[in-house]
Amino acid sequence: MKKLGKLWLFGLFTLILVLATACSNDKGGTEKTEGTPKDDDTKKEAVTLTIGSWRTEDTAKYEKVIAEFNKKNPDIKVEFKPSKNTEYNTILNTALQSGEGPDIIHLRPYAPGIALADAGYLEPLDGVTGLDVFPEAALNASKGTDGKQYGVPLNMSTTQMFYNKKIFKDNGLKEPKTWDEFIKLAQTLKDKKIVPIALGSKEGWLLSAAHGIFGPAHYGGNEFVEKITKGETNFNSPEFVNSIKAMDELKKFFPDNYEGLGMEDIRTLFATGTAAMFPMGSWEIEVVRGLNPDIEIGFFPMPSAIGKEATITAWVDGSFAVNAKSKHKEEAKKFMEFLATKEFATLFTNEFKMISAMPGVKSQDELVTGLSEAVEKISTPYMMVVHFAGGNPTSKATLETELQGMYLGKQTPEGAAKKVQENAETWFKPFQQ
Repeated sequence: MKKLGKLWLFGLFTLILVLATACSNDKGGTEKTEGTPKDDDTKKEAVTLTIGSWRTEDTAKYEKVIAEFNKKNPDIKVEFKPSKNTEYNTILNTALQSGEGPDIIHLRPYAPGIALADAGYLEPLDGVTGLDVFPEAALNASKGTDGKQYGVPLNMSTTQMFYNKKIFKDNGLKEPKTWDEFIKLAQTLKDKKIVPIALGSKEGWLLSAAHGIFGPAHYGGNEFVEKITKGETNFNSPEFVNSIKAMDELKKFFPDNYEGLGMEDIRTLFATGTAAMFPMGSWEIEVVRGLNPDIEIGFFPMPSAIGKEATITAWVDGSFAVNAKSKHKEEAKKFMEFLATKEFATLFTNEFKMISAMPGVKSQDELVTGLSEAVEKISTPYMMVVHFAGGNPTSKATLETELQGMYLGKQTPEGAAKKVQENAETWFKPFQQ
């Protein structure tokens, strides 16, 4: 009996000890055992992505884009860090060659962007949903020679002649329907002491852009582009030389001292009403309005000098890609998928006042809508960007340099065309056959 009593007391003591231990562990909840993750450990660490671009003027607009992206992706911080337009290529290439650079890259269209893909600097967008909504022509602007897609097309850009509606109305002027009417219009403005055309030659890209507007009126638009890309004609042809001659003849309608004027100068001339017309791209609409909210901007396609249809120049102007060396590729691809949604395309069109590369996206802006409709009906490609941005230096850059030389009196239209042809022959395969 004594033995049983001792066993009973021992069992009771053990039970009390177990209950006491359980109670001590139940203060405010069950104690976490070793190896169990704490609440702080389960929180996803925020990731920061950087976007490189040449669009310094779009910083505020991209903040709205990022805010929309963060509604569904709060753990991904995105920073838009653009560089000056004329310095962007050098800054980006230097960074990429060092194994660095932004996580998301704003690609120059066609040859420059494709060259980055071919060099292995970009991540293929395998598995990114939404790309199938874009037409093949838009995707080709950032498709590598390996056939893989490296960029999400952003927008269609156009170049055309913008004009100040008030100046035209005050002087009884109408949109020209022929090249002769265009020249007469410019002369009328000059006679009234109004700068007809806001253009300068300090920055070479302004000249190739302007040639993209005036050139098709003389070389014949799409018919010539089709022939030259097949090697059936070349830059020494009378049609192309005439397009350079037209550029030379128009200089009398440029501002005084145009040789020293750059982008900011000519933009200001147009925005302030000093110049009546502005041969420029659609991306400048909101920039000009920002300088002068009261300006009424119209546009007209460039009328043909050889009896053909008027044209508006269009191309895919940039795509977004993922840096192959990014430490956050998966997060960057989530941003790519956002760029491929109609939600973003609609936001982009309305905020940036640009034409989305995604078909079927309407704009609330009357001017942008007019440009979009013109693209569908009478567009011709920006030939030097779409087809001749190859070579080292590129054929496009060669044209720019030669046009600058022409405006300084150091080159002839025939000589400029010859230099472009010689450059293209070094890399353009149809010219090498």
